[in-house]
Amino acid sequence: MLRVARVVERTESEGPGQRFAVWVQGCSLRCAGCCNAEMFPARGGAMEDPQKLAERASACGVDGVTLLGGEPFEQVDACAAFAREARARGLSVMTFTGFTIEELAEREGARALIDACDLLVDGRFVREELDASRRWIGSKNQRMHFLTARYDREDPRFRERQTAEIRFSRGEIVMNGWPSLVPQVRRSAR
Repeated sequence: MLRVARVVERTESEGPGQRFAVWVQGCSLRCAGCCNAEMFPARGGAMEDPQKLAERASACGVDGVTLLGGEPFEQVDACAAFAREARARGLSVMTFTGFTIEELAEREGARALIDACDLLVDGRFVREELDASRRWIGSKNQRMHFLTARYDREDPRFRERQTAEIRFSRGEIVMNGWPSLVPQVRRSAR
């Protein structure tokens, strides 16, 4: 089972094309300035079956799925199962992690999720190094790894500026996309 903090069924702010984005609950890295600090605790969220979640993603008619959080590699078995199920349905898989790919080489089980990904964005978010010039990247230290031939690194979408999306869902305002905007919105809402 996968502990999920939030799902956005259709977004363009969390990877190329239309994405089904899954924020996992729990992150021990706790990057300062993280826009998802409410997802740090391992408790919370809802338990989801990876196969049923992939079926739900496929039914949405999206191009791919995106795993972020929280920290997907702290739920590596369930995230890998979800990613494999999504790819079996023809969807691409993009994963954001605070670990570097070098650190992941040392983490037990990480290879299973890496092998199920088309794109991997690695590195901790560093608030002092915000990067609005590269789409889907939060800070300058973060890197995008093209793990399969599914995406061309020269695709102009990867050079566009950051975007953010705002939705109204069940009486709440939900924002996703560029992380540095979120703290500003939260402060101004008080």
